[in-house]
Amino acid sequence: MRRVLSVTSECVPLIKTGGLADVAGALPAGLAGQGWQMRTLLPAYPGLTKRAGAKTAVFSFDDLMGGPSQVLAGDADGLDVLLLDAPHLYDRPGGPYGNPTDFPDNPLRFAALSLAAARIAAEGRGDGWRPEVLHAHDWQAGLAPTYLAQMDCTDVATVMTVHNIAFQGLAPAAMLGTMGLPLSVYTSEGLEYWGQISTLKAGLVHADAITTVSPTYASELMRSEFGMGLEGVVAARADRLSGILNGIDMEVWNPETDPQITPYSATSLRGKATNRKALMSEFGLSGLTGPLAIIVSRLTSQKGMDLVAATADQFVAAGGGLAILGSGDPLIEDQMRLLARNHPGKVGLRIGYDEALSHRMFGGGDVVLVPSRFEPCGLTQLYGLRYGTVPVVAATGGLADSVIHANTMAQSAGVSTGFQFHPIDEMALAQCLRSVITLFSDKSGWTRLQKRGMKQALGWEASSAAYAVLYESLIGEHNGAT
Repeated sequence: MRRVLSVTSECVPLIKTGGLADVAGALPAGLAGQGWQMRTLLPAYPGLTKRAGAKTAVFSFDDLMGGPSQVLAGDADGLDVLLLDAPHLYDRPGGPYGNPTDFPDNPLRFAALSLAAARIAAEGRGDGWRPEVLHAHDWQAGLAPTYLAQMDCTDVATVMTVHNIAFQGLAPAAMLGTMGLPLSVYTSEGLEYWGQISTLKAGLVHADAITTVSPTYASELMRSEFGMGLEGVVAARADRLSGILNGIDMEVWNPETDPQITPYSATSLRGKATNRKALMSEFGLSGLTGPLAIIVSRLTSQKGMDLVAATADQFVAAGGGLAILGSGDPLIEDQMRLLARNHPGKVGLRIGYDEALSHRMFGGGDVVLVPSRFEPCGLTQLYGLRYGTVPVVAATGGLADSVIHANTMAQSAGVSTGFQFHPIDEMALAQCLRSVITLFSDKSGWTRLQKRGMKQALGWEASSAAYAVLYESLIGEHNGAT
């Protein structure tokens, strides 16, 4: 089998703070079907070595960014993992990045992860395993291609995936030496960014290929309103850039087998009505004549939650209801609390996150609102499609790529799967929600829309195949060069 080393700061089922973990955890299984063996390197945060049964050392460092370290091989629910055991960097309470604010030495913590990945790629593990491709994810692994280039390793291809360009791994320029990097890489064409080090920029500049998590997001990153100051860097490498849409775990998110709900399928939606009734009861809702919309999201302006707060009164007045699960910006949390107080029985709110409840919400909701101002890929709308909970999305990033708007022509052709709105403002969202309410009143038309969404190919097969093709092309380039 072909061999690839995936480098990430989080990975399901071991550690998760966001969608990066879902992607890193799903890719290995998807690629196995394409003839690839992917091993995943991530930090040995507290408890992970025991969770993965990682006891065998396959690589060691006398001094890695301030202390001795080793790489341990393990297995987590069938996932082949390598854990960077560096207690001076990772054995601390809190999340992977802070407790609760960011750890001040995060640049060094993840430079160490990148360096370990590059050393394994260049030299191979102690058991002889060596990758043909090094796949780095986000700023935390952004220095891996740079370190590999410094080692003059030309027979390993590198891929940099941007999951969210808003997080760029900035560090003081004075850390360059501590990171073990020469002054020659600290240039405007290298990893220098406005007088600082940007580890994400390092990956964008030095990787053989750049991918993002949707085709539209790949295009957006070359525009100033989305590129977060790195749009010129991305545009300069447009010929090495591609967007590969994420998938979801079709077994975990399956309305026919989900233990949290009354089961149903695209063939028979009868169980969904039962789930809707139960969800309304759980949120204290009643008397809805229009659609029950759910929100499962961080409550931030980036996620467009202020737009929801501004348009909810109209939606409720037209017969709709809202069930909201999330947390985030205190101001937006207060806006949601005010909505719930102003509309008792029509708007229900849970501050926080509850995985089981989120499944019940997808099982019982009619609509899922995803009005993000930018969204690299998004998984929420995919869960909605899978569960026949019609997505209403802003026309940006992966949302635009994964939902076919129910305009007149798409409805007539029988291809629509949800609703898009643009521009991303209050007026456009309000108009879109009026269209939702109109179609919801056409029960047969609404049912057809639900069933089309449920029949979409939402798993990792197509995405994994695209990654495999990319890897093969890069290996071919490197073999040609050697």
